[in-house]
Amino acid sequence: MKTIHLALFGPGKVGSKLLEQLAHSEEHLKNSSRIRIKLILIADSSHALLNRKGIKSDWDNLFKESSQRYSFDDIEEYFKKNEFENLISIDTTASNEFPQKYFALVNSGSHIIAANKVANTLSSEFYDELRKELKNNNKNFIYETNVGAGLPIIETLKNLHLSGEKVTKIRGVFSGSLSYIFNKYSDSEKEFSEVLKEAGILGYTEPDARIDLSGKDVGRKLLILARELQLKKEFEEVNIQSLIPTQLNGETSLEEFNKRIEELDLHFGNYKKEKSKDEVLRYVGELNAVSGDLEAKLIHEPRTSVLGQIEGADNIFEIYTESYKDQPLVIRGAGAGAEVTARGVFGDILKVSERLN
Repeated sequence: MKTIHLALFGPGKVGSKLLEQLAHSEEHLKNSSRIRIKLILIADSSHALLNRKGIKSDWDNLFKESSQRYSFDDIEEYFKKNEFENLISIDTTASNEFPQKYFALVNSGSHIIAANKVANTLSSEFYDELRKELKNNNKNFIYETNVGAGLPIIETLKNLHLSGEKVTKIRGVFSGSLSYIFNKYSDSEKEFSEVLKEAGILGYTEPDARIDLSGKDVGRKLLILARELQLKKEFEEVNIQSLIPTQLNGETSLEEFNKRIEELDLHFGNYKKEKSKDEVLRYVGELNAVSGDLEAKLIHEPRTSVLGQIEGADNIFEIYTESYKDQPLVIRGAGAGAEVTARGVFGDILKVSERLN
């Protein structure tokens, strides 16, 4: 029986759903894969719950009752003192700062799994230095859910690249929230503001929907894919079309934005008027591996095309290579939601466990 020690940073929507899935699969993992999962840490930004013998499935009550304030030095000391075998730290935070701690985690004996995209979209210097540190310590860094939630996009690209297959272009709908919004809006008589509110209620958008409408999330995913293809790119080099009208940008408070959300209706109504009845609106990401151009933009797409036929909050990726130059390799599936992302992180845990003795 192989024991995997898990440290979870970020018990929010994705993190808590992951813990639920792990608890439900505990016996199955033991019987089918001879894997025992032992959760030895749960931490949010200020409090941590530690138990080297394993935290039980009622973790949420235990966290409320027994978690304590901590510094990151406490975490490092805890890891080094106990020398946990097969230790994996999981980042399901949305923190811009936490990825800076990856170096300390690696040096404390931990592999890393990240749903958080930040580490892969910081400077090239950070990106390269982290991989150097991982290699020096013989540690894995897995982040399949950075692009496409639970879809095998990064793994597929890595396999193509490692096999010598030259990827020439990637095109698709990379955002589950924008996919849902424009699927509904393209075929509905509803105003854009109403569709946006519905997406928020369903949990597809961030509490501040401008984060989704800015297009930056799609831009980050393009950068991650570009770097998987060994393209030396920075986030500033991604051409991103923001969908937020100037008068409602970040200088406006969230409260005021929500009060004035109907102002989006005229803005997006113009995009809708320009499309024909045989077209739909799609916010797409395009990566040209030959020219190095990366672009995120709103387009009119033929309703009958591969991108035009997606539904709900689906993501879709068209991957063009030397072998798939006329008919691209297409990967499509659910691209949003805590459950889907958590399932993808679960898959990453299994990938790391397979690589461990």
